[in-house]
Amino acid sequence: MLPQEIIRAKRDGERLDDDAIRAFVAGITDGRVGDEQLGAFAMAVFLNGMDRAETARLTLAMRDSGSVLDFSGAGLDGSMLDGPVLDKHSTGGVGDSVSLILGPWVAACGGYVPMISGQGLGHTGGTLDKLSAIPGYDPFPGRARLSAVVADVGVAIIGQTDDLAPADRRFYAVRDVTATVECIPLIVASILSKKLAEGLDALVMDVKTGSGSVMGEPARCLELARAIVEVAGRAGTPTSALVTDMNQVLGRNAGNALEVIEAVEVLRGERRDSRLLDVTRELAAEMLIAGGLHGDRDDALTALDRALASGAAAERFSRMVAALGGPADLVDRPEVSLPRAAVAIDIAPAHDGYVEAMDVREIGMAVVGLGGGRHRGGQAVDYSVGLENVAGIGEHVDRDRPLARVHAASDTDADRAAGRIRRAVRIADRPTTPPPRVLTTFRAGDLDFESADKRR
Repeated sequence: MLPQEIIRAKRDGERLDDDAIRAFVAGITDGRVGDEQLGAFAMAVFLNGMDRAETARLTLAMRDSGSVLDFSGAGLDGSMLDGPVLDKHSTGGVGDSVSLILGPWVAACGGYVPMISGQGLGHTGGTLDKLSAIPGYDPFPGRARLSAVVADVGVAIIGQTDDLAPADRRFYAVRDVTATVECIPLIVASILSKKLAEGLDALVMDVKTGSGSVMGEPARCLELARAIVEVAGRAGTPTSALVTDMNQVLGRNAGNALEVIEAVEVLRGERRDSRLLDVTRELAAEMLIAGGLHGDRDDALTALDRALASGAAAERFSRMVAALGGPADLVDRPEVSLPRAAVAIDIAPAHDGYVEAMDVREIGMAVVGLGGGRHRGGQAVDYSVGLENVAGIGEHVDRDRPLARVHAASDTDADRAAGRIRRAVRIADRPTTPPPRVLTTFRAGDLDFESADKRR
């Protein structure tokens, strides 16, 4: 089947069957489809859409373009895992260290979490960059080591290897330069092809909405969440999606080493009133329910609270870090092992008052400007820089309670970031009610797949 005929069919608004999609994805993988043809196909999908069945076919074909992990005999002795294989994926945010907490927490409650993470993208932080701040941590273990860690510890948070969904890697590079990134069917296929390559029993999505989200308008965030649940269900992986707020920095810290420290503090039970803990707890409960470990939310939350209070979740994180080459005492003394910036200064507000709103994207870009993210591919990251103790919406700020504390490589960098943060935060005379943590949840059983096929 010629690539140009497949492009023509989608250009004319036709549905593509499984043979056409698999032939085209095979051509992406082995190079028979040229970049110009791939760009034309992406634009045809962008303009004419794909229904859910087509998107599921594209997802599975891209998943099958490389290796698919199988943890049915994950133990080195061939033993079976005694719990479900689960994972979570986020569309990205600022101060979002959820994965570092959630993976060990779910593992402490009986799940197995082979979590494949990525680098920061644009203003959003990446879990892979946070892990890279840990000295000695190997985010790219071989298959045997990965399986052994998952079987023994219950969790291994790693980076994407070259053999997982290679078609997606090439497809995304072309979409990035052809103005076709913001296409929900292609976004869904990109996310799910990598996640389903993990051989999951269930998946939970965290779709961010608000000024720090990558999807923009709330309606698009809701549509993406629904599409992911429907397509993953069609692909055979039960999936839930929580739409969560990103109108303020999720945690108190933003920046790689600083977020690792905050995650450790949450796991040690030292931050019981944080938005970060609340959102992570809701996502973890959904994972336990999706994996069949608990039948309802109350039971799942009880199990999670017990695992956190007992230290079991922190112990899983410590064991994971050590098993993948990091320091064995990271949980006890993170400040000793993690890099520290040369300069740290408080950011006083322009005037006293209450935080009314913030441009979270701009705050994320301030961290990138400090060197904590990338302006271009391949750029080195300074893992020590970022923001600490960021004030939340509704919180009173003054010189005694600054907007944040900036960690920087130089006084000049710190001053520049401080000015950027002041401009990104709006102060009011009266307190404002913070937005809800979780806006809505989509589950496969609540959606009508047949009617979804009629939507583009």
